[in-house]
Amino acid sequence: MSADPKRSLQIDVYGHYLGLRHMRNPIAFARRACGLGLFTWLFLSTAHAYEAIDLSGFRDGIKHWNDKYGRDRADERYAPDQVVQIADNILTYQLEDGGWPKNLDPQLKVSEAELRPLLGRSLSRSTLDNRSTYPQIIYLAQVYTQTKQQKYLKSVERGLGYILAEQRASGGWRGADVDAVTYNDDVMLGVMRLFRDINRGVDHFNWLDEGLRQRVSASLARAIEVTLRCQVVVDGVKTAWGQQHSHDTFEPVKARSYELPAICSAESSGILRFLMEIEDPLPEIVSAIEAGVAWIERAKISGIRIKDIEIDPVRFHNHTTTRDRVVVEDPGAPPIWARYYEVDTNRPFFCNRDGIKVYSLAEVKLERRTGYGWYTGSPSRLLDVDYPAWKARCQSGSM
Repeated sequence: MSADPKRSLQIDVYGHYLGLRHMRNPIAFARRACGLGLFTWLFLSTAHAYEAIDLSGFRDGIKHWNDKYGRDRADERYAPDQVVQIADNILTYQLEDGGWPKNLDPQLKVSEAELRPLLGRSLSRSTLDNRSTYPQIIYLAQVYTQTKQQKYLKSVERGLGYILAEQRASGGWRGADVDAVTYNDDVMLGVMRLFRDINRGVDHFNWLDEGLRQRVSASLARAIEVTLRCQVVVDGVKTAWGQQHSHDTFEPVKARSYELPAICSAESSGILRFLMEIEDPLPEIVSAIEAGVAWIERAKISGIRIKDIEIDPVRFHNHTTTRDRVVVEDPGAPPIWARYYEVDTNRPFFCNRDGIKVYSLAEVKLERRTGYGWYTGSPSRLLDVDYPAWKARCQSGSM
């Protein structure tokens, strides 16, 4: 879903329909119409070139749509360079509170009436879950920057208003599964990156009202503060973070039946990357980074890799799989991390939908084994690239 570098011509009919703005001088209008051909001239006089905008922020929602609904459909989709059509599609599904529902593909050429029987009540529920709402804001901000159409500006402001209103007293935002400070699915980090970009004055947000900008800045500071509080401490030693944390105690908490309290490698890596990008970090941020990276190093697993094995298609409620996953020994495999580690023992574990903890991937039933990410290699880049670069900046004083 990367941005298409091509530029496309999009017809902007607002205030220009049929070239009537030129009718103040009908003689000039007639001359130009005859010279170019009426249709050609009307097209050129009303066309604007808009640059395609990156759609990768919607990747998670599109995947969930395809896994559950799209597998049985063959819907037409807007091309990435059809910027205005995609933006108007996004506007269609913005809810009264300013947020958006999850698991939608903004490129679909499907009416709301057709979607509602499929998505049910979720189509009427705003959320940050599955990377929703903040990608819509980012996309529409870029559309407004190009088109200057007020409907996109107003939509962005309403979306930011929703996120600000949803921030809990703890400083955190919740996902869809539990009211807790949620790092799963980039609920916290997605918003924090958005607010950081606004704080830094990136081009597609430099038109925001100063009052709204100040509210965003204060909200971001609270989110960073609660993130530092959520870092798990075991026997007096800071470690890393869970997927969800209590608003009150800041300890890891359970979400869905198979998402038990744990220290989590992928979410922790994302948090650490964000903290490393903070300019002039306070000592407590530096301390959190050093402790978190040390935990990532301790938690890595060597000598195994995950192998996909082709099987006959099996259809589940939320996905269809044509592959099973097994752990195989491989002394030459790069380091890998389990998704979940027990807080007290740091032992990797897994879980079925019945909520019973197990200690090998083979003990996880096929539906969860293939429908959930139990291992990740994402912390490798943190250790090999991000952390050394951050240390070098610290030592050179160029933070």
